[in-house]
Amino acid sequence: MQKLHRRSVIRGLAGVSLALPVLDAMGEEITSQVPRRFCAMYTANGMSLPNADNGISEWSWFPQVEGAQFEFGKSTEPLSPFREHLSFLGGLHHSSGVKADPHLCSDMWLTGAPLHNPRPGMFNSVALDQVVAQHTKQFCRQPSLVLSIDAGVGFLSRTGTISYNLQGKPIPAENNPRRVFDRLFRGDTGSAQSRKAELQNRLRLVDAVLEGTRNLNRQLSQSDRDRMDQYLTSLDEIESRLTASEKWIDIPLKPQDYSHLNLDATNEGEPHEYYRNMFDLIALAFDADITRSVSFMLNREDGMGISDTFPIKLGLNRTHHNLSHATDRDGQLAFARYDLFLSEQLAGFLKRLQQYQDVQGSVLDNTIVLFGSGCSTTHNPTNLPTLLAGGRNMGLKHGTFWRTKEALMTNMFLSILHSMGIHQESFGDSTGTLSSPVFSV
Repeated sequence: MQKLHRRSVIRGLAGVSLALPVLDAMGEEITSQVPRRFCAMYTANGMSLPNADNGISEWSWFPQVEGAQFEFGKSTEPLSPFREHLSFLGGLHHSSGVKADPHLCSDMWLTGAPLHNPRPGMFNSVALDQVVAQHTKQFCRQPSLVLSIDAGVGFLSRTGTISYNLQGKPIPAENNPRRVFDRLFRGDTGSAQSRKAELQNRLRLVDAVLEGTRNLNRQLSQSDRDRMDQYLTSLDEIESRLTASEKWIDIPLKPQDYSHLNLDATNEGEPHEYYRNMFDLIALAFDADITRSVSFMLNREDGMGISDTFPIKLGLNRTHHNLSHATDRDGQLAFARYDLFLSEQLAGFLKRLQQYQDVQGSVLDNTIVLFGSGCSTTHNPTNLPTLLAGGRNMGLKHGTFWRTKEALMTNMFLSILHSMGIHQESFGDSTGTLSSPVFSV
């Protein structure tokens, strides 16, 4: 059998071409390459950095000692088994963050865009996860997976997504475990012929709707056009997923055990159960190489959405946004205990990634996990709480608390891209890569 080149394409109508997925026919040197993945997870309202006067410094999210001798605080202690697989980074910020409305911090977290002075006709810019998706989509079934606690896009300064496409438009997020599961895994059921027919029907439907709405758009006012733009962005995202699915329809999914999933979990129920299932779905998607780019917005800013009530469900008596404004000892301690809850969820996710094995190393070794917030203390867009985990096979060296007086988040983003083998010259307003021992490239 003749070997296919990795850059082989399918030629379609009107000269349209699509890159082929990685197939056995391309040869072992291609199919055995280790995947490089990226996962960004965002929590709103900052982290607990208690006032020294309250005497609870051991509950600070950032460690008290820099370097390799750092010790986990009480709110991050569940992450201690992964000490050699993670690092804390301090002193990072977006240069535009200090100039913008502080409520915009989630909008710019993955973009670094100048939201205080946007380009004409363009509010935001592309998010890091979507740059990764553009470079990895030919290797997997889904270009990216965009998740959030409340789904949709929210609205300006109270966003419900942290992912923005190449045109800087918000990508609608999903929040329902069953719908996420169906999108990722259920498409592999049924006969190939019926699945192809269904997929073609869905593609034709999306094409027809896109054409119709674009014609309608010419007749609308500016405010209605803005609403239609969000709708069209959603349809474009669906179309790109369907097109990607078409290339993989004859290739079976990796056999996996789904018995631990509770697809009936919702964001209205037990927070631990909801997050566990969402994280397990991400881990399964990475293990089956369905996607290599994921973003997950765990909480929304400024008291928006259902996650604001999660601390109350956990017995902490106040909402998340209210706790982020607390200056008293009890309030700041409760805020830190919510950070502890999030650390427990993150630790469970890292454990799952460590259990799944790739051709070389664990899925965790081949995945860069970014966890953080768009502000440090309430609405303060400096010294952004940032944790990196995984990526050992991409050159990341962990087990440290690295802190700088100030450095650009976009420099770190560029370092992440280079670690993934994506050699862009810049990202956003970056001035170079991050000068940190965490990155070796």
